[in-house]
Amino acid sequence: MLMRPSGVFDSGSRHSRTWPGNVPVSQLPFRQGVRLAVDVGSVRIGIARSDPGGVLASPLTVLRSGPGAQAGRARAELVRLAVGEGAIEVIVGLPTSLSGREGAAAAGAREFASDLAGRLTPIPVRLVDERFTTTEAHGALRRGGKDARARRQVVDAAAAAVLLQAALDTERATGRPAGQLVSPDRSADSGHEASA
Repeated sequence: MLMRPSGVFDSGSRHSRTWPGNVPVSQLPFRQGVRLAVDVGSVRIGIARSDPGGVLASPLTVLRSGPGAQAGRARAELVRLAVGEGAIEVIVGLPTSLSGREGAAAAGAREFASDLAGRLTPIPVRLVDERFTTTEAHGALRRGGKDARARRQVVDAAAAAVLLQAALDTERATGRPAGQLVSPDRSADSGHEASA
């Protein structure tokens, strides 16, 4: 499969001369290693994992979250999972509206990602747009024969897998990691060191 950057047309167009030729996807840089993805919710946190080659994303687990200490325990467990799996990065879903606007859920995801980046240093954390991931996960589970009650128990991890697969595919197609790198929240880092 050959890739062209956006806006480049087939040969014969004067625009194609601006690109020095087609680059086979297999020659684009791609980092090897396990990645985790996180679908952040107020009650549950869905987690997915990639294989070490970064080809396939699969649901891993769902952590219980909530306010206060329960949220802290879920974040600490996520750190243990990332370290235990040998993750080279963790991707956090950024919920936005169809128009791309950010609301309270996006602000919560940004805070979560910043706190997680402080706890995981030097493992990078990236925010990636997660529009449609939960909808796609519900659809896939429904097609797989899961009823509504069964879907509720696993949809967060399935949504994280959809997010992670999209991020893997983007990196493989462009040679660049998906999303935006998150700056660590230094207060979370010092709090984590104190509890270690």
